[in-house]
Amino acid sequence: MKPHAAQEASENVIDLFSGKPLDEVADNIIRIAPEFDGLEMLYTNDSSPDKLYSLKVVCWGMKESGEVVGMVPWLNQIVACTEINDPLNGRWEGYRDPGTNDIFYEPPLHKIVELETSAKYYTYENVDDDSIIQEIPDAIGTHAVLTENGFRSFVLIEVLSWRLLAGGKIQAMLVDENEVKSTPVLPGDECLYAAQEREDFRYFFQHRIANKIKEQDPEALAAISMLIESW
Repeated sequence: MKPHAAQEASENVIDLFSGKPLDEVADNIIRIAPEFDGLEMLYTNDSSPDKLYSLKVVCWGMKESGEVVGMVPWLNQIVACTEINDPLNGRWEGYRDPGTNDIFYEPPLHKIVELETSAKYYTYENVDDDSIIQEIPDAIGTHAVLTENGFRSFVLIEVLSWRLLAGGKIQAMLVDENEVKSTPVLPGDECLYAAQEREDFRYFFQHRIANKIKEQDPEALAAISMLIESW
């Protein structure tokens, strides 16, 4: 086959989930589904290569290609479990069900079906990248760390929800207490703002670490010190 014919063939193949020509698929996240059963990501890093660590999955995301991946708050962004990276070379090792202790490497079938079905049902055309596609509650106790002075002082704020934009960006939504008009504050409330859009935002922590920091736990404070040095 001639090269230009191959290119034309690629342009004529339409991706099932995005509706775009295959060669235009950027593999952004197009749908998310919250994780309510406590499933976790397992990972290792170079500091303790023989030890497995776990982190709760906040949601499952479907890419434009149709691939489904677990998503976790990781350092200062939310990323696919299979794509984690950090200064200690963190590596994804699989998923775990803490209720049964089963370890698996593919997303649960029921989450794949949920995302495939919703992606086919909800279609968006002619929307800009900042249009809100979904907003789901945070169910794992994620906290955002904000500091204006290089960690000489900092605040921990609970993430209320995660907002998916049409361009594939996922934002952590925090409550501006000065703008609360009614309670409880729910996803989509006008008093919410995106952590990643704040200049003083630094990192995400799940509730276990966040609570240890609040309690002035020495190990947690040592971890904070390491992050300060790497910032």
